[in-house]
Amino acid sequence: MTSAQAEKAEKERQIRDHKIAIEYKHLRVHAPGGVYILPAVDPRTGAADVRHYHGVVFVRRGPYANGVFKFRIRLPPRYNDIGTYPSVRFVSYVYSPHVHPGTGELDVRTAYPGWSPRRHYLVTVLTFIKKVFYVKSFDGTDNESSRPAVANPDARDLHRSDPAAYRRKVEECVRDSQRQMYVNEPGSTFKFSEEGEAVKVLRGLLLGNGSDGGEEGGQVGAVTQTSISLDDILGAVAEASEMIGKRRPN
Repeated sequence: MTSAQAEKAEKERQIRDHKIAIEYKHLRVHAPGGVYILPAVDPRTGAADVRHYHGVVFVRRGPYANGVFKFRIRLPPRYNDIGTYPSVRFVSYVYSPHVHPGTGELDVRTAYPGWSPRRHYLVTVLTFIKKVFYVKSFDGTDNESSRPAVANPDARDLHRSDPAAYRRKVEECVRDSQRQMYVNEPGSTFKFSEEGEAVKVLRGLLLGNGSDGGEEGGQVGAVTQTSISLDDILGAVAEASEMIGKRRPN
């Protein structure tokens, strides 16, 4: 590659990275409730890597209620061109017809057979990540799932033939996600730690325990500048402090 070609390639990379940064900024307003991502850190430079994200989804309702599922997103070098699918892999174990049982890979291609830069973005991926925890059918016969799930056909078939057994497997993966919540993946920009009663109460408030909001209602999960406003944080902290005060004896 000549110096002119290298310069052209670098300029193109910078333009693509800038477009990704705009998409990421867009998530501050348009990310689905309960789903959060943060850029990974490039170990070579210490800078944010806009093509690699660590994420977490907090599930509030349905079979996966109270699950905390961690995942990664990787964007290919030529994202966002036609057919340049993001790769989504769950770090937490997820028992779902849409998730490969061995690799944790989310089957994005079945949901979007033709990836188009005019219609598909990071927010598209996050919306699908959330949707897989609420969808009620996996055989392509209703409006929630236009194509059969193929990543885990055994789970799809069990959902159809023995719903009770399927539900037990889902509940076990939810419990596993809770047990593994404080096991932080090396290099992840999301860090979970237990820090006493205040944090537990605050987490309960952020998860919406006791609220009447729907699956879209409220902000949940890790506190990040990309998904929860300062007012949200201060309000939750104040409410947590008040609740702790009421619990303590006079």
